[in-house]
Amino acid sequence: MSAVTRLVLYHKQRSSARLRFLRHAHGGVCTLGPLAADATVHPGPCAGDAGGGRLHTHPGMALRAAETELGLQRGGIEADGGFQGQVRGADGCADVQLGYFVDLDPPIAAAEAAGAVFIDLTEARGLPTPELSLLRLVYEYTLG
Repeated sequence: MSAVTRLVLYHKQRSSARLRFLRHAHGGVCTLGPLAADATVHPGPCAGDAGGGRLHTHPGMALRAAETELGLQRGGIEADGGFQGQVRGADGCADVQLGYFVDLDPPIAAAEAAGAVFIDLTEARGLPTPELSLLRLVYEYTLG
């Protein structure tokens, strides 16, 4: 895992609060590839990192890249800036940010065309432990 910001994309149905995550063609829920099996997830700064002096990346570029990957118009995914998470791997700590799909329904056809799929939390069981831990944090954050 490189220490580059990761992005988790989700869609929350406004009428029912059904929450679905985008599982990318590479099999994981984070942009830039799946998390390493030995990565650890933190619901804030990584252990031993009080954030002092470390720069945090704005999610704009990652959001635009995800829109391009899915063939969506600009503004189809927006940042959810209230979430703070980090993942520590062998090569350092990476921020995890959230993006959500703004349309009433998730762009299922666009996801499928890109080799991705929307999954419910219960469909994530086969993911590596770090990704399951990350999804648990995101689930708790989004549904309160």
